This record gives sequence, C-alpha cells and structure tokens, in this order.
Amino acid sequence: MNTVLMNDASTLIDFLKPYLTLDFLLRMAGGLLVILILWILYKLAMKTVSRIPSQKMTPQRMMLIRKFIKYLYYVVLILFVLSLFGIRLSAVWGAAGIAGVAIGFAAQTSVSNLISGVFVLTEGALKVGDTIIVDDITGVVDTVSLLSVRVHTHDNQMVRIPNSTILNSNLINNNYFKQRRITINVSVSYDTDLEKALAVLKQVPARCAHVLCDPEPKVWLNGFGASGIEFVVAGWFYPADFLDAKNELYIEIKKGLDAAGISIPYDKLDVYVKENGNG
Repeated sequence: MNTVLMNDASTLIDFLKPYLTLDFLLRMAGGLLVILILWILYKLAMKTVSRIPSQKMTPQRMMLIRKFIKYLYYVVLILFVLSLFGIRLSAVWGAAGIAGVAIGFAAQTSVSNLISGVFVLTEGALKVGDTIIVDDITGVVDTVSLLSVRVHTHDNQMVRIPNSTILNSNLINNNYFKQRRITINVSVSYDTDLEKALAVLKQVPARCAHVLCDPEPKVWLNGFGASGIEFVVAGWFYPADFLDAKNELYIEIKKGLDAAGISIPYDKLDVYVKENGNG
C-alpha cells in the first residue's frame, strides 16, 4: 500500500516539476495580474454602458453592446489563460475549425437566429412593451434577445418567436408610432337621407373621450352594399387606448343613429307561403 502511495506521489511530483520553476511562477503571477486588469476593464466597460441615458440608446441596443462586451471578455480571457500554459493558439483554432464545421451542420437554425437577432436588435422595429403581430401570433413583447423574442398573448400565454421568423415575416408593431387610427364600417338603409346620416356620424368622434381631435377624425361614403349604403368612421387614438376608443365609437355610432331615427340594415329572409286551394 505504501509503495503504491509513494509511486503516485513520485508521479505527481514528476508532473509538477516543469511548473515549479521560478520562471513559471513569475509568469503565473504576471498572468494573474493581467487577468485582474482584464476583469477591471470589463467591469468599467459594463458600468460605462449602463450609464448611457435611455434617450440616447434603446434598451435593446444596450443589451446587444453588453452581450458583445461580455463575450469578448470571456474569449480574450480563455485565450490568454491557454497561452499561459503554452497551448498554441494555432492548434486551438484548428480544433475550433473542425468542431465548427461539425457544430455548424447541427446548429444552422441557432446560427440563423443569432444573426437575425443582431438585425432585430439594431433595426429598432420593436421594443419591450410593444404589441406585435407575427404570422398568427399577437402579443406584448417581454424580452428581446439574440436568439428569440418572447411575448405574452392577451390570454396570458408565453410564446417564443425565433428571430429568423421575425426577420422573414411581416411584422406589425401596434406601438411603433405614438398614434393609431381605427376605421369602422357603418351601413345605413337605402331610404336614408345621406346628408343627415353624414352629419350624424361626423358628430360621433367628439363624444368619445379616447378619440383624438388632432389628427382630425374623418367620415366618408364608401359605396353601395348589398343591403345598405356604406359609410366609414375613422378616428385616431393612442395605442394604449385601443379597446376604449373602439368601444366608445361603436356605442356612440349606435346611439347617434338611433336618436336620428336612422336604421342599420341587416340580412333578413322573407318567407311566403302559397296556399293550395282545392274545391
């Protein structure tokens, strides 16, 4: 037993001998100093980015810069530590190249999402808190990362949308502009006084608390339908007031038309029964 322990100890000492020299210890001390300096520079860079006012940089771009600094720090740190132990960087790059080819075939989707994420973050087409529509998904943006965008739907389900999908689809951002417009189609019967109906509908937006006066609401004739004459009522609102503005417009349109004695046509079916007289 003692012989085995002595052999193991001797093997360990033989292994450590090349590293127990004054030159190596000085190199390690210098390396630790460089690592400390790198860490200080990394922290200073991250703190500097955090102090940039939000008016000058969006949270998404700030996150992109922070991630870039973080990845750069770790890459430089790993390469420096490898060099301390005499590992040739050319061998590392060669191994990385071979591994990269193998991983590339298995991770094409992730790489695509990563590249798309850079475009999504730098383009500024969306931000946290925006309501977006991508394909058949509607939700409020919770996070924007390099690989995906996470949203929660109006029925509070989390949906992860890959950045490549966002880049290759028609993205609708309901909050990109400060104001939005809603248009409501209104039909009146063919025997209606059109000038009267137009005047009634023009008064509707002013009675809606969440419909803006500037830009000015509009009402216009839009055509002759199958069962009535079509009008369009258009009003502007702030994106956060969408449901309130929509409800108010529908309610006030119905109230205004009822008060003016104007009917809204609806599809109906007239049934005639023919009596068969015998005798």
